[in-house]
Amino acid sequence: MLANIKTNENVSIITLDDGKANVFSPAMIKEFNLLLDKVPTNNGSLLIHGRPGIFSAGFDLKVMMSGSEPAAQMVKAGFTMLKRVFSFPRPVVASCSGHAIALGAFLLCSSDYRVGAKGEFKIGANELRNNMIVPTPLLEIAKFKLTKSHKQRAILNAEMYAIEDAIEPGYLDEVVDADKVFEIALAKAKDLATLGHPQYNETKKLDQTDVLYKISEGIDQITDVVTR
Repeated sequence: MLANIKTNENVSIITLDDGKANVFSPAMIKEFNLLLDKVPTNNGSLLIHGRPGIFSAGFDLKVMMSGSEPAAQMVKAGFTMLKRVFSFPRPVVASCSGHAIALGAFLLCSSDYRVGAKGEFKIGANELRNNMIVPTPLLEIAKFKLTKSHKQRAILNAEMYAIEDAIEPGYLDEVVDADKVFEIALAKAKDLATLGHPQYNETKKLDQTDVLYKISEGIDQITDVVTR
């Protein structure tokens, strides 16, 4: 089992825990989507939590660097998963329990509220450091969530931020003691779960219409994984 789901009152909690770096392999993506299918879309909220010290290190690089058809399929599935989180009909809170790198950082950007754990952790999009193009779906999510003054540094300069410096660029909303991160994220998820339905969903759709079109268009155009 790479991830699990449980409920606390009206909050659905998906915990990522592959015992290592919480990479989004084809298996992790499939399991996450199956769990997401179980989350109510007309009430409550969703909380995504990592394992101690790591939220997610991004895509499975062993598959990614193969440059093969499985890599392209994994990337397309991963971006589709991000789109599901980004546009989820109910509030999504991320409990960033440690490092959030590459796709892990974009999963934070796809969430509606992000709580980070204090510690020697890094958050950032390092794709260009690994000779990978940052494609349209990720760029659109980044433009939507990251602050304008940091977008160049965060994406084109591939800057890695200390977790306590990750609020200003827009990766996180607050940073708390590591032993309190889940508790505080859960309290926020319970609060957001009280927001009305379908009013929340309808407002979110109005806000995201243009960017969702561009994300979907970008996903449809993925036919290969471009590396150099």
